[in-house]
Amino acid sequence: MHRRILAIAIPSIISNITVPLLGLADTAITGHLGSAAYMAAIAIGTSVFSTCYWIFSFLRMATGGLTAQRFGAQDWAGCRLCLTRALTVGTIVSAAIILFQQPLAALALALMDASPEVHGLTLQYFRILVWGAPASLGLFAFNGWFIGMQNARIPMVVAIVQNVVNVALSCLLVMGAGWRIEGVATGTLVAQWTGFLLAAWQARRLFCATRAKAEGRRLPHVSWNCYFSVGRDIFLRTLCLVSVMFSFTVFGSHIGEDVLSANTILMQFFLFVSYFMDGFAYAGEALGGRFLGEASRQRFMRLHSALFVWGSGVAALFTLLLLFGGEAAIALLTNVESVRSAAGMFLPFVVAVPMVSTATFIYDGLFIGTTATRSMFLSTAIATLFYFLLSLTAFAGMAASPNVWLWSGFLVYLATRGIVQALLLPGIVGRKFGRAASKGGA
Repeated sequence: MHRRILAIAIPSIISNITVPLLGLADTAITGHLGSAAYMAAIAIGTSVFSTCYWIFSFLRMATGGLTAQRFGAQDWAGCRLCLTRALTVGTIVSAAIILFQQPLAALALALMDASPEVHGLTLQYFRILVWGAPASLGLFAFNGWFIGMQNARIPMVVAIVQNVVNVALSCLLVMGAGWRIEGVATGTLVAQWTGFLLAAWQARRLFCATRAKAEGRRLPHVSWNCYFSVGRDIFLRTLCLVSVMFSFTVFGSHIGEDVLSANTILMQFFLFVSYFMDGFAYAGEALGGRFLGEASRQRFMRLHSALFVWGSGVAALFTLLLLFGGEAAIALLTNVESVRSAAGMFLPFVVAVPMVSTATFIYDGLFIGTTATRSMFLSTAIATLFYFLLSLTAFAGMAASPNVWLWSGFLVYLATRGIVQALLLPGIVGRKFGRAASKGGA
């Protein structure tokens, strides 16, 4: 079991740790332009696109879970159909984002308490990067499908190439051509499309490889109703997640530019840890869905135990790294002294993140693999309620240190998700595998 986990987790980890490097590269480049306004603009612009894209992250998660189950049932035609449906929905959504880009930008900036300088820089960033929507959403679909097909190496290669293009081109345009924030946006845009085209080429190869198998065995396909039912639950769950992340930036912008910039740096640490931990969540997604397709409850429970062994070990390692190396990492990302001081003050909250969040990462993977999406939404909704109760109470009462309450609410949010999911898992296993066994498969 451990070998199977690592076969998915290691390439996924390598792939995932390059994703926050896209944000770290942008933050590091702008952090050395001499003004917190550039970092604030990147923080707001990145938050806007994260909001737009994360809302539709069901394109990755629903595709990954359903494809893994079809893979376990050896339904190759069903595997192919999962990808084509995801790409169709992604194309429609990205067209809508581009069409309504002006009201989207206006709404996002209206929620931010940004200076005129930051407002203008954010608009420059947004107007360039919005044209990467089709590539970004398409990559959601491709990455989910590759994971569902038990292939984590292709997303790894795509992510590495994408990251290299982004860093090299952004540095060239900003430090060489003097484009400043326009160079950062352009470098990221070109990297997004490079990754999309590479993923499309690799998916075409897998399509050709499974064509003969698809002709050999035909099973009932997952209906559009099932796809949209799973997608709806993930959509609602993601709205909760995005509301937390987006409001975190909004609340920080109301405290001040230095705090906003400091939180941006600290959140990059969280994203780095989360993408690393997601490697094992992806293993849970791919293998959990596969074992459900095979109707193997015993393997699923072995997977559950093994994932917690690996997840706890990784969390402990990152706790030590952040504890002893966090301040040095902050210094690498910015030379603005006021931002360094603010980030160092709130670093202890980030040190607590890995251990607090271990359960929710592992359970997210298992819930996606078994398409227990209603339960995943419920756990996230409850956690989101606790987060806003703490955060809004602090701001309403004008607490002496609102950022302390903000980070405390975030930690409570992460812990609550894992606790609720742990309580729901036994019932999910009984229902899902009982149904699969009665059908002789998924």
